[in-house]
Amino acid sequence: MEKVNLFLNAVKDRRSRYALTDKSPVSDEQIVTAVKEAVKYAPSAFNSQGARLMVLLGERHEEFWRLTKDVLKGMVPADKFAPTEAKINSFAAARGTVLYFEDWDVVAGLQEKFPSYKDNFPLWAYQSNGMVEFIVWTALAELGIGASLQHYNPIVDDKVREAFGVPKSWKLLAQMPFGEAYAPAEEKSFMPVDERVKVLK
Repeated sequence: MEKVNLFLNAVKDRRSRYALTDKSPVSDEQIVTAVKEAVKYAPSAFNSQGARLMVLLGERHEEFWRLTKDVLKGMVPADKFAPTEAKINSFAAARGTVLYFEDWDVVAGLQEKFPSYKDNFPLWAYQSNGMVEFIVWTALAELGIGASLQHYNPIVDDKVREAFGVPKSWKLLAQMPFGEAYAPAEEKSFMPVDERVKVLK
């Protein structure tokens, strides 16, 4: 039970942290190692391993948020852009960003190979990617690194593909800015868990 409690404590420590700096209590190499381990051991339907990630550091991290801000400038009225700009700048101030993709060629290949499950493979791909995101997020928290999950796809997809040489089959699903957190996580309320979990005997 001790190992289970350690795991659940790590799950509890994983929270959305928005106030981030470009500092880190661990090296970039340790961060990348944690990400690679998370991707390697995350479960996926039919062991399809369709998740694809990019870890952006330094100038490439800043470039991503710069191009995101440029895209949003063309969509948000100028007189209402200040809050959006402040939010993007806060992400850009972080240490780095993990981009989460799913290789849709893998999904299509499974659909062709197992046609009776065709409609389920996209759903299972999203589920698998969500597990990768959760494992990375929790691992970062255990390293003392704050992070949050953002979704500026699909509006930035074309710019990201062009700027970072993303293969055509990779579908962008989420973005995770990370860095040293300088403010606590926001208060979180919980529904009664017995309303969400039913035990039948």
